[in-house]
Amino acid sequence: MNQAEDSVTIELTDVNTPIGLVWLAFNQGNLCAAKFEGGREHVLQVVGRRFGSDVSTRRLGSDNVAASALRAYFAGELDALSTVPVDAGGTAFQRRVWHELRTIPPGSTLSYSQIAARIGVPSACRAVARANATNPTAIVIPCHRVIGRGGELRGYGGGIERKAWLLSHEGAHPQTGAELRP
Repeated sequence: MNQAEDSVTIELTDVNTPIGLVWLAFNQGNLCAAKFEGGREHVLQVVGRRFGSDVSTRRLGSDNVAASALRAYFAGELDALSTVPVDAGGTAFQRRVWHELRTIPPGSTLSYSQIAARIGVPSACRAVARANATNPTAIVIPCHRVIGRGGELRGYGGGIERKAWLLSHEGAHPQTGAELRP
């Protein structure tokens, strides 16, 4: 292969949401990263870890499928993100976890141990938590819907306040001390 064949072009766009700016990155039309924290630089780090250093970028208009679905989700169409094509990469185990996360309906939550049981590895609670934490496509792969066994909120890459907001937006009400509401 020559260098041109090894190069990956990532398309980037951002979407203003009620809980902050979200940067979206696409590879061949599939969402490969969505991040709140760190902005454009952070999403490029995520993409760089996956695709290597030979990545070029171009700006994508905000009228693409994922950006439109994200705006619809925040406008109250909670199922809008289910149609966004995602290629998050990851290991086989991470992909199993992330696939399972996409089956959790809006307004519902599952614990890490419930996810582990659903993918057939009930002893893998910590590995599920790690896969959840490394999800590169926040909101679209809804890692915010995974909570502690007792119903408490656990960490979220976008911040626990955003997690609480998202769950409240969807009508889920786990135990939380967060005050941020939609």
